[in-house]
Amino acid sequence: MQASRELEGQVALVTGGGRGIGRMIAQELAAAGMRVAVAARTNDQVEDTAREIGGLAVSADVSKQQDVEAMVATVERELGPVDLLVNNAGVFGMGGGPTWEQDPADWWHVFEINLLGAYLCARAVLPGMIERGRGRIVNTGSGASYLPNAGSTSYGPSKAALGRFGELLAGETAGHGVFVFVISPGLVRTEMTDSFGDNAPWTPPELAPRLVRVLASGRADRLAGRYIHAEHDDIEDLIARADEIEERDLNAIRLQR
Repeated sequence: MQASRELEGQVALVTGGGRGIGRMIAQELAAAGMRVAVAARTNDQVEDTAREIGGLAVSADVSKQQDVEAMVATVERELGPVDLLVNNAGVFGMGGGPTWEQDPADWWHVFEINLLGAYLCARAVLPGMIERGRGRIVNTGSGASYLPNAGSTSYGPSKAALGRFGELLAGETAGHGVFVFVISPGLVRTEMTDSFGDNAPWTPPELAPRLVRVLASGRADRLAGRYIHAEHDDIEDLIARADEIEERDLNAIRLQR
């Protein structure tokens, strides 16, 4: 059982926090004592989440640098320096049909939200984290990044790029006291995935928020850069096996020959 309010006083920023997984992560972090800012393009949804948890609602399009910089400035002014960034904002696809019939702008917009958005948000909080010598970033990845025939030709590749970005960023920031993680929440039933139907192998929705809570605690910092699945990985087991994971380069997506 997790300690009550073990993250008391720390500040978290959760993008895509108005609904689905992001909303549940915001609720979990608030229960752990964090002061939580939730951000999304839809103002009504983030305001509802913020009201429920006693947090801060911020409207922002993470694919726009000006929005992101204004978002972070607002959070730091109202709550204080960001200790934890959860890059959860994401879209599945901007249109149906085969790839060759999709509008190129719609196809590329998935990358702008899922990948560029994570980069812009990280870029905005990292100078402060590095200056303070502490901070954590959690990127919400997906099994679609490596599973065959999973996701659209924009969604899966965007999540694959996000995973690689997270791993490389973890290497860059390790010497500065900043730890970056890539997680998969599993297949959680949300508005974005509901069309998969009742027979899909749904993941219990509480697992990803619990995982983020552990990562925010600092107990899993040695796993920075690793791919951690909320359902298929036992985070306490991974923490205990950190030496083996480093030595054998486990929980990493690699080319095998």
